[in-house]
Amino acid sequence: MLRADNLSVRRGPCTVLSGIDLALQPGEVLGVLGPNGAGKSTLLGALCGELAPSEGRVTLDERGLDAWPGQERARRLAVLPQSSTLSFAFPVQEVVAMGRLPHDSGRVRDAEIVEAALQAADAEHLRGRSYLALSGGERQRVHLARVLAQLWPGGAGQVLLLDEPTSALDPLHQHTTLQAVRDFAGQGAAVLVILHDLNLAARYCDRILLLQNGRPHALGSPDEVLQAEPLRQVFGLDVLIQRHPERGHPLIIAR
Repeated sequence: MLRADNLSVRRGPCTVLSGIDLALQPGEVLGVLGPNGAGKSTLLGALCGELAPSEGRVTLDERGLDAWPGQERARRLAVLPQSSTLSFAFPVQEVVAMGRLPHDSGRVRDAEIVEAALQAADAEHLRGRSYLALSGGERQRVHLARVLAQLWPGGAGQVLLLDEPTSALDPLHQHTTLQAVRDFAGQGAAVLVILHDLNLAARYCDRILLLQNGRPHALGSPDEVLQAEPLRQVFGLDVLIQRHPERGHPLIIAR
């Protein structure tokens, strides 16, 4: 599985991420929280091989990321960046089908997977529309479908990394997106998702990594991490912690 051991990243003379020891687990959704500039996107960039560590290493099944052939790694590891740019008027289903490029599963099977991924991302009604005609939130859901299609149907040994997948979404689609991610992990994949909404993290994540100034402040279950004092120290926010009346997870209320 994907591991980071004593991971540090420098940008010029500055260390922007340090002291990260992390192992993603099959069937788990790991949420990463922290204020702007805490190192969340840098962590994701290092975990997917986009950024080279200055110290430590990242391994997938005990092999360094650079030891994996490109297509083989793409069948195991998919990444949804904070913003995905595409300047051509491809139909939506063709954008999602790009996720199948590392595979050799045939046109019929690929079409079935594209359809299933669109449904999982609540984007099947966008099929046939031009990507450039979509709103920002619709584009975000199409790209979610693309990375789901890349690993579909998910399973042990596969890793999905998501950088703020709910940032452009309305409240309903924030929940449908994270439920799709939750269901994908339920098939055995390991998922890391960067979020800003504390209550969404409390509801959908199994574990939470709280970052502050590029270092881990806390790592544990939502009950362990989402407490008043750590949140005050990291975000400077005074909160009340209650229990969700139906689901029982922490409910964070700003004072």
